Amino acid sequence: MDIFNTAVLNRVIDALPNPSSFLLDVGFRQEQTETSEEIHFDVESNKPRITPFVHPTRAGKVIQDQGFRTDSFRPAYAKDKREFDPGKPLKRAIGEQIGGNLSPEQRMQIAIRRSLADQLSMLGRREAVMAAQALTLGKVTVSGDGYPTKVVDFDRHPSLTIALAGGSQWGDAGVSIVGSLEDWAGDIQAQSGALGTTVIMDPRAWRLAHTDDAFMKLFESRRGSESTAETGPISRGYAGARNVGFVGDFDIWVYQDTYVDENDVTQQMIPDNTVVMLDPINLEGTRCYGAIRDPKAGYQARRFFSKSWDDEDPAVRWLLLQSAPLVVPYRVNASFAATVA
Repeated sequence: MDIFNTAVLNRVIDALPNPSSFLLDVGFRQEQTETSEEIHFDVESNKPRITPFVHPTRAGKVIQDQGFRTDSFRPAYAKDKREFDPGKPLKRAIGEQIGGNLSPEQRMQIAIRRSLADQLSMLGRREAVMAAQALTLGKVTVSGDGYPTKVVDFDRHPSLTIALAGGSQWGDAGVSIVGSLEDWAGDIQAQSGALGTTVIMDPRAWRLAHTDDAFMKLFESRRGSESTAETGPISRGYAGARNVGFVGDFDIWVYQDTYVDENDVTQQMIPDNTVVMLDPINLEGTRCYGAIRDPKAGYQARRFFSKSWDDEDPAVRWLLLQSAPLVVPYRVNASFAATVA
């Protein structure tokens, strides 16, 4: 069997465990694929209107549908290309006993699996970065080699992305952290009708909340079966995330993860002193993927496609993973972000 055959490679990837990502799983649970270069997404403009009163003998008042607008975006093409060392089968594999007890074929299969798993992990981290931007900024910036920088703005209402000024920051005298959460949940409900009950803090924001007496008086660290976080899709463990407890009906998570950018600089997923609030269901967060522009993939719509080929001179094998991703919060006003200090 040709273990570098395209069908074999993609079956291997399908069998690999999909790396979990807290931000993606909490806010972007749906998936959408399109057999086109562009990704299309709708932006709602609904307001919480009421039915008008009229006299029984008068004609009904004509109400215009608020509707929505459809935006399109041609995503940057995510490509992870690796040189596959033809000498790997002749070298001891990671974890193999000194002196070697595996055949060259077994070592090659281990090397393939490790490379594919790493490619899949990196793609997931790229998607998580987009999710972090969508939640904290209400927009996603896409930039790359040969791809001009583009900002996909989901038009979150300005009141839902704020930075507290001096004197009104968490930790300042007279500032109520619980009051802040209640106000922000009210803002989400006013703009979208959604209920912002999931609260994500970075460690610095959590430290400020954790040292606030009024906040801690209402804080509960129970681990019962009532929590949506424990019974729903985000109940698993995540790198960098922990469910610390509850304040009223606010489900509190502390989260911080990092990634290494294209310039080999370590970056935080969410900035220091950041609080994100959202309604995980009504956000309608979706991981969108454009078509794979490769004849060997049949130009199909899927999250990613992997293939491999040989160069004859010098003898080298290449491994390539391709994707055209964009993370979209369809109801972006079901989210909120604040810089609290």
